Amino acid sequence: MKEVLNCLATRRSVRSYNDKMPSEELLDQILAAGLVAPSGMNMQGTIMLLVRDTELIKKMSAMNAAVMGSSNDPFYGAPVVIVVFADSDSRTYVENGSLVMGNLMNAAHALGIDSCWIHRAREVFDSEEGRGIARKLGIPDNYVGIGNCILGYHAGEYPEAKEIRDGRIIKA
Repeated sequence: MKEVLNCLATRRSVRSYNDKMPSEELLDQILAAGLVAPSGMNMQGTIMLLVRDTELIKKMSAMNAAVMGSSNDPFYGAPVVIVVFADSDSRTYVENGSLVMGNLMNAAHALGIDSCWIHRAREVFDSEEGRGIARKLGIPDNYVGIGNCILGYHAGEYPEAKEIRDGRIIKA
């Protein structure tokens, strides 16, 4: 149990990646962790889209940046993106997709892979162009983007932990 708690305490969001690709075996383990995430009434209404194609990552990055009115790379050069989609017909779709995102990031860290949650998946895949990409890849129209989990190996130093603020636990 100590190992799990240590892993949770030491994971950081990494915002600078080199181009080294994680192995297929490690990616499969990370995806398996996403599959076992809890979901409301165990409906399992999430889909993970694994993207390693450089051109598709560049296209999604540009679309994501456009939502922010930016031209910077919001995927920070990461060689892998897992887009989490959730069934919007479920009342707990945001929570379900968020739990998958958490499992992906924590599993990645446990396996020595760096990650970061990048927002705006919903806006990107709600656009006409994004919906076209999703349809082409077999994502049903009622599934909405929850988050982009970028994966890879950090370039430079690993981020330091920020101080944990007091007063965030109340015992009754």
